[in-house]
Amino acid sequence: MGTAAGPAADSALVRAARGLPVDRTPVWFMRQAGRSLPEYRALRAGTAMLQACQDPDLVTEITLQPVRRHGVDAAILFSDIVLPLVVAGMDIEIKPGVGPVVASPVRSVADVDALPPLEPDRLEFLATSVRRLVAELGSTPLIGFAGAPFTLATYLIEGGPSKEHARTKAFMYAEPEAWRRLLERLAVSAATFLQVQVDAGASAVQLFDSWAGVLSATDYASRVLPHSRAVFDALGDRDVPKVHFGVGTGELLPLIGDAGADVVGVDWRVPLDEAARRVGPGYSLQGNLDPAVLLADRETVDREVRRVVEQGRAARGHVFNLGHGVLPDTDPGVLTHVVELVHELSAR
Repeated sequence: MGTAAGPAADSALVRAARGLPVDRTPVWFMRQAGRSLPEYRALRAGTAMLQACQDPDLVTEITLQPVRRHGVDAAILFSDIVLPLVVAGMDIEIKPGVGPVVASPVRSVADVDALPPLEPDRLEFLATSVRRLVAELGSTPLIGFAGAPFTLATYLIEGGPSKEHARTKAFMYAEPEAWRRLLERLAVSAATFLQVQVDAGASAVQLFDSWAGVLSATDYASRVLPHSRAVFDALGDRDVPKVHFGVGTGELLPLIGDAGADVVGVDWRVPLDEAARRVGPGYSLQGNLDPAVLLADRETVDREVRRVVEQGRAARGHVFNLGHGVLPDTDPGVLTHVVELVHELSAR
């Protein structure tokens, strides 16, 4: 497959992810395409989330909206972490105000073995969306997207969103063989989803392990890390930068890097200079402004952006982002301002 080619291959995002010199710190935001944008809400009106994610026309337009509006340095594919499961044939619905709800949760070995595999030929809509976006974006890189095996497992076992993830952890402890088989299957699914995106032209990928922070370092290392590593390993010689991100993962940061990423995503709880110390010199960092800061006054926003940019200098490379996704009540004008400020502060 070789190295990512095209005009985006030498973009600031790709260079920062590889630890190469950049003219300015690249910026993008998790959930930059979404509910904070009035043009997104207008476009999505009357279309269910999982339906929108499978419509190349909608995916292309929604992914491009924040690039046009904010001048961010990367687009991220508009998708959802449960989409590979839905495409494979699982009955999952995203309920407004709730999140993904699974009709038949996984509670046994038999449930694991009954999970349908994700066939690549079902992902032509995904390849089409990525090819269109790459053509439209030109020198702006597109980041591919997938949910990590553990986080997908939490939805399948809990039956929907959870704060404690108690069922998930109980299943992990009580059914080690079923747990291993479940995460192996989910790793194959995530890898297939990412492979299609990279082969269609994505310049980088991010694996979202949103809920990995509920685990101890010991459990993460033995029961989850090997399966996240399998996702990255499955990309083979597709030489694109890989980002690995989770929430509440301060104690797991060195392990998250070990999974095979080039960039470790950091939430807002750990300062970037401390995160750089924890992960070591071989990784770039992404993050990590608290999304709630964007709801504060402009003076506070500017102060916190400056702090993140300054602390990010401790890393091999820094991709400015939030510590989690953009909150729906965020003023889009503030996001545009943050992009301009980061560029101004980091310009060389």
